[in-house]
Amino acid sequence: MALSADILRGYTDTIILRHLSRGDSYGYELGKQILTRSGGGLEMKEATLYTAFRRLEGAGHIRSYWGDAQSGARRRYYAITPEGQQRLANDVETWQETKELLSSLIEEENL
Repeated sequence: MALSADILRGYTDTIILRHLSRGDSYGYELGKQILTRSGGGLEMKEATLYTAFRRLEGAGHIRSYWGDAQSGARRRYYAITPEGQQRLANDVETWQETKELLSSLIEEENL
């Protein structure tokens, strides 16, 4: 099932922060990880990723650095900051509350 862009729009930053909390990554690799972990249900376009990277870096939630070029092309890596870890924790808490609220409004057993 492919998820609509409208549903995911508010969670792009949280998804990126969660992936970076597992380790530093560069854009293409992160996009592939998201596609794989979602079972093909979510493909983040390059423009979406890099717009989010700029926004998150501007807010101090991630930092970027250049990797070495020994394995081919020189890549710009992204790493989560302590501020980003806190933002992620807040976002996960909000996500849990949102899931519970939506379940109470949508699931048949709750009607």
